[in-house]
Amino acid sequence: MPTECTTKSLEFQPLGSRKIIARFDGGAISSDGGGLLLGQCERKVGILRQFARCFMDHRDPQRIEHTVEELVAQRVYGLALGYEDLNDHDDLRHDPMLAAVVGKSDPTGQTRKKESDRGKALAGKSTLNRLELTLAGATSAQRYKKIEMDAQAVQRYFVEVFLQAHDRAPAEIILDLDATDDLIHGNQEGRFFHGYYDAYCYLPLYIFCGEHLLAAKLRPSNIDGAAGSQEELERIVGQIRCCWPAVKIIVRGDSGFCRDGLMSWCEQNGVDYLFGLARNSRLEKRIEGELALAKEQYEQTGQPARVFSEFEYQTLDSWSRARRVVAKAEHLEKGSNPRFVVTTLTGGPRELYEDVYCARGEMENRIKEQQLQLFADRTSAATMRANQTRLWFSSVAYVLMHALRRLGLAGTDMARAQCGTIRVKLLKIGARVKVTVRKVWVSLAECCPYAELFIRAWENLRRVEPLRC
Repeated sequence: MPTECTTKSLEFQPLGSRKIIARFDGGAISSDGGGLLLGQCERKVGILRQFARCFMDHRDPQRIEHTVEELVAQRVYGLALGYEDLNDHDDLRHDPMLAAVVGKSDPTGQTRKKESDRGKALAGKSTLNRLELTLAGATSAQRYKKIEMDAQAVQRYFVEVFLQAHDRAPAEIILDLDATDDLIHGNQEGRFFHGYYDAYCYLPLYIFCGEHLLAAKLRPSNIDGAAGSQEELERIVGQIRCCWPAVKIIVRGDSGFCRDGLMSWCEQNGVDYLFGLARNSRLEKRIEGELALAKEQYEQTGQPARVFSEFEYQTLDSWSRARRVVAKAEHLEKGSNPRFVVTTLTGGPRELYEDVYCARGEMENRIKEQQLQLFADRTSAATMRANQTRLWFSSVAYVLMHALRRLGLAGTDMARAQCGTIRVKLLKIGARVKVTVRKVWVSLAECCPYAELFIRAWENLRRVEPLRC
């Protein structure tokens, strides 16, 4: 990237008799040469192109230098490459490598209309923030913020991308629900204190199917953790069944989602469920014998012991009907550890608990991946709408990185790598960029330790048939 630094020589610790001299005179060198893989993946699956259609552009077409698709791509690529803030783009706008990945026909920015903009092919933070800050119902009469997001279209978009990722309808899918904390450090709209997390935070709701993200809904934290989950499921299940009418759908969640309304909706709509059930004295009394047996086994072997059982159970007043409960009577070094789940599924108690219910922990890794590595917690804007938009941008970055993992890294040692690992090993590659009349030459670092893996990912992506969307 171009820099305003002088070409002053910087002398470092010598290497034997050799001096080590550094200078900022390498030319157009980017640290994000691997971003080409993201661009190649996007051109095959159209994830950003489809997301851009969820925005309505009320700007004067004669005065536009950055299309909505280019702005969306710049923002999402920035997150995927590790640039969490809009402020970063005031420097990134100079980078011809990122401009080429975004699809700018003039990656050097020498043909910009204003002389002060020349050399800056991409948008700065003041232009990009219009994607977040434009109000609902905006028109061309607004002075600056005229790029309106269609929230319902964005919600449909995530499910549509999930459906497109499958060549054929699966026989069965599991939808995982979970809520997490998103700490707030200012006076943002929707700021409330949450006792469990002991902090001011938002309480976003996530829905995944395996590694596929289907929903990321920002919510204030002064609500029940399951609030809004039934409405989200109604929407998602309806959209899925329009495409896959015969697919078996299972909903899975912890005890925070064990609500009569949600379970009743599942029962009425042919959706199976498996929810954690908070323990209480009545439940523990039902498995007194199993707990005693687990304790006896532990005392004999010195190893954790589990005994499983099942029974019909109904709460005193919160459930409308009796339901099947699977119980795990476990004894550990610290004592008894009973656990319960409620379900409509058939199958043995041990299988349902250990093989099906416990597998939901993988979803928590996906949430951490998005929050810690793709900056889903950067919700510092003043309004809930703007922060929801930021959460969705992070979510789209996750969807794009997952597509790269699923398509580009299939069959490699990094087929299950997290986004942060993919970024460090395959995207953050030094590259010299030279733009000529007919070509953009990208010279990637010869000493890159993952060059063979990079080439393998490129070959995999070349074989992918472009999605018509």
